[in-house]
Amino acid sequence: MPEGHTIHRLASDYAARFAGGVTHVSSPQGKFSDAAGLLSGAELTRTEAHGKHLFLGFRDDEWVHVHLGLFGKVAFGDAPAPPPTDTVRLRLANATSYVDLRGPTTCALITDAEKRAIHDRLGPDPLRPDPDGADAYARVRRSRTTIAALLMDQKVIAGVGNVYRAEVLFRHGIDPYRAGRDITPAEWDGIWADLVALMREGVRTNRIDTVRPEHMPEAMGRPPRVDDHGGEVYVYRRATLPCHICTTEIRTAGLAARNLFWCPGCQTR
Repeated sequence: MPEGHTIHRLASDYAARFAGGVTHVSSPQGKFSDAAGLLSGAELTRTEAHGKHLFLGFRDDEWVHVHLGLFGKVAFGDAPAPPPTDTVRLRLANATSYVDLRGPTTCALITDAEKRAIHDRLGPDPLRPDPDGADAYARVRRSRTTIAALLMDQKVIAGVGNVYRAEVLFRHGIDPYRAGRDITPAEWDGIWADLVALMREGVRTNRIDTVRPEHMPEAMGRPPRVDDHGGEVYVYRRATLPCHICTTEIRTAGLAARNLFWCPGCQTR
C-alpha cells in the first residue's frame, strides 16, 4: 500500500496536469459511471491529500475521494489518450494529458460534509500544512499498545506505512515493542520531526531514503540496495542481513498483519 508521501505527490501531479481547465471524466469500467457523468466537463479546482486519502475537488463542494488500498494504481500520460481498458475505474483527460485509476479500494463522489467526516477520523498528517504532532502524542502516551502498532494506526497518525514506521524507530533507537505510554515527550518530538523531514523528502524525490549520509553506500564502501521499492534503508525488508551500524542480524516478525523489521542491537531503548 502506498505511503502518505506518494498520495501527496499524486495530489500535486493531478493539480499540475488538470487544475484550472475543463476536464473530461469517464469510467470505462463502469463502476463510477454515474458520478463521472455528473463531473465530466467540470473544472478540477483543487486537490488534497490526508494520510493515504486523495481528494479531487470539482465545482464548489463535490469531491472525488480515492483510497488506493493494496492494489490501486495511477498512471499519467500525455494526450492523445489511448483507448482505455475495461479495468480503468476513473479516467481524467484534457487537451494535453490523461490519467487512469485502476483497482482502488475507494473511488466515490462525496460532499464537503462527507469529506470533513473522513478528516475527523484521521490522525494528524506530517505532510499537511503546519503539521502538529501533539494530538498524535496525546493518543500515544495513553496507550499500552506497542509504538510500532500505533505508528501504523491511521487514527493516531495519518500517512505512515510499514517503511517509515520501521525506519523512524531505527533512527531513534527505539524498541518497536515498547508501549506507547513509555515513549517520552522528547522521544516523540524527535520521531515526529523526523517523519516530517523524511516524508517531505519522499514527496520531492518520489522514493523513500532514510539512511544518513555517513551510512550511505559510497561512504561505507558497501553495495547499494537493490529492491523494487528503491531507496536506501536501515532495516525495512533487510531481515537476516547485518545492520549497517552494528552488524547485528536484522529481525522480522508479524505485527498487526504486517511485517515488522528492526535491529535488536541498535533499538534498545
